[in-house]
Amino acid sequence: MAFYMVEKHSPAYSVTWGIKDIIYTEKTPYQKLSIIETEEFGRALVIDNILQTTINDEFYYHEMIAHVPLFTHANPRRVLIIGGGDGGTAREVLKHRGVEQIDLVDIDERVIAVCKKFLPELSCSFDNPKVNLIITDGVKYVQSQKNKYDVVIIDSTDPEPVGPAVELYSSNFYQSVYRCLKDDGLFVAHTDSPCFSFSKHFFRGFWHRINAYFPLTKAYIICVPSYISGYWSFTIGSKRYDPLQDYRQDSSMKTRFYTSELHKACFVLPRFVQELITEKTKE
Repeated sequence: MAFYMVEKHSPAYSVTWGIKDIIYTEKTPYQKLSIIETEEFGRALVIDNILQTTINDEFYYHEMIAHVPLFTHANPRRVLIIGGGDGGTAREVLKHRGVEQIDLVDIDERVIAVCKKFLPELSCSFDNPKVNLIITDGVKYVQSQKNKYDVVIIDSTDPEPVGPAVELYSSNFYQSVYRCLKDDGLFVAHTDSPCFSFSKHFFRGFWHRINAYFPLTKAYIICVPSYISGYWSFTIGSKRYDPLQDYRQDSSMKTRFYTSELHKACFVLPRFVQELITEKTKE
């Protein structure tokens, strides 16, 4: 083992990664961007010293952020992805044959370019003519769209206090997402880990902000080994469709993590997570 990367999440919690090699690194106008070779999980995308995705376990996250909302919607044809510059989420969305267009909006074009070169297993989706890349601020883009999308997927970096993704977790942004969706539209965002004191606050706040605008709000939980605590949450805001009652099944789709049984099971929340949702939060 050549050396280590320490990923610090709080003054009291950090993760140490064994690193074989730093393959690439640069400072973009928005963030520090690196591709590393980890001992345990293979090649990985790191942004601002936080590991974002790895070759060995990326499918846990990308399948569940894509297929849960898309199988919930009755007929998803136009999909918006905010972030997702590694390409993994778009790759999974393309498995839904009824999808006609994917607009992928990322503020940092260097993430897309670097992932095309070093993470082809994920970025292969960018070669598909259904994928329309838009390099701009996702917040401003969503504000400019009205009644346009069936499904919106927020695949951004983590909700840090500062940085390019911070506004993607605000009440105003969720209101804009509501407006850009069609009358039966829905959206999903990853909403951090519910396991630590600092991330519990994030998770609870996100759920309540989304619930303020969407008539149906549901959180679901999966395990992503390379993420903080391994335990990771997503939250769906839907205008009409219930992910537990209205979801479709397609046994012909090739997946490595998602199944129709898991679709239902991931919404069964531990009691402590249920209690977090029912707690009041201060904006």
